[in-house]
This record gives sequence, structure tokens and C-alpha cells, in this order.
Amino acid sequence: MDDIKRKYVIPGDVITSGPYRAEDNVHLFGDKIIATTVGISEIYDSGVRVIPLTGIYIPRIDDFVIGKVKSHTSLSWEVDINSCYPGILPAQDVFGRDFNPKTHELTSRLKTGDLIACRIANFDRSRDPLITIGDRDLGKIEDGELVKISPSKVPRLIGKRGSMIQTIENATKAMITIGQNGYIVVSAENPDGLLKALDAIKMVEEQAHVPNLTERIQEMLGSKSE
Repeated sequence: MDDIKRKYVIPGDVITSGPYRAEDNVHLFGDKIIATTVGISEIYDSGVRVIPLTGIYIPRIDDFVIGKVKSHTSLSWEVDINSCYPGILPAQDVFGRDFNPKTHELTSRLKTGDLIACRIANFDRSRDPLITIGDRDLGKIEDGELVKISPSKVPRLIGKRGSMIQTIENATKAMITIGQNGYIVVSAENPDGLLKALDAIKMVEEQAHVPNLTERIQEMLGSKSE
């Protein structure tokens, strides 16, 4: 059973009181923890947060995100990261310190429509966020289907200690890469497994507020233990 306590809240609602840690979208007033947005409150371990029902992705430094290349100049690529801000990937990040715009053609590495796994390298709202693919496990994503969900639903898709995404991957044999920006890439050798994984992700987004969602997903995938 799910040991996280959830309920629908609006701004100003008192979620709980006591020795809890105030986390996302809540405010500590005296000993009371109050919601600051419309969403689903979660009380777990020693923390309290609210998962917004709507919202856009606001970049944060070191966030892991999935992006889709939109265009390029001679010095950088512009990348859709599911935000009101486009991500900027400098050519030097890809080609290295020896990059020369006169001799290096950016489309030899990344073309419009390519998907990349990247991190937010720098962002201060005064300019578009810089992204990087220079770290391990980052770079061009060679195959898979792109799925978009609300960034606020990403924690629910991952689940506590990764329980939800492990349930989906184990039942469908799919590989699922989740960006904190709400972009997800799903790949599977079996077409039926791919479709089941996509259906499960859609179900999580639509029913993120529903209790015992992991059990519902298991039933839908036919992986629930007898």
C-alpha cells in the first residue's frame, strides 16, 4: 500500500501541522504548513509538498532534461526544452576547445529534430539557459519515441524511490528516459511493450492525483502479484 498521504488543495489550505519539513509549493506559518498553489499535497517521511496540477518547466541549474533541436547559428544550437525559454547548446560544448565556426559544420553533429539528453549548465532568467551534453550519459538520443507530460507530474511518474517507473519498465521491457522538463523518451524492441509503456505514462499523467496509482498501473499492465 502507498504510505504517502495525499489530498487536493488550493492556496491557503492548511495541509498539516507539526514537525514536518516544508518543501515545494508550501509555506510554513507558525507550526502550520500551508499550500501556495492548486495541486495535490503529499505528506511523506518528514516532508510536505504540493504537486501543481498545471505549470510550465522553469529551468534549474543541474536539471537533467531532454531537448529537441529546433535550429542553429554558426555558434550554437537552439533546443526546445518544453519551457518558455529555449535551451542554448554552444558548439564548443560539442566540438571542444578547437571549435572553429569557419571549418566546423554544426549539422555534422546535430540536426533539426534530433533529441538530446542534456543538463542545465547555467540559468539566471536574464538570458536563455545554457545547456550541456558534455557529461557522461548525455548526448544525442539515437532512437525512441518522444512523449510530453506536465513537468509537475514527473515526480509521480518516477514514484517513491523509483517504484512507479520500475513497475512500468519491468512489465513492458521498455527503456524510459525521463527529463525533469516533462519530455520523456520511450524505446522498446517489442511494439506491444512500447504501446503499453506509452499507455501507462498517459495514465500516470491523467490520474496522478488518484490514490494507489501504482496498483492501478500494475493491474493495467497485468503485472500485479496474485
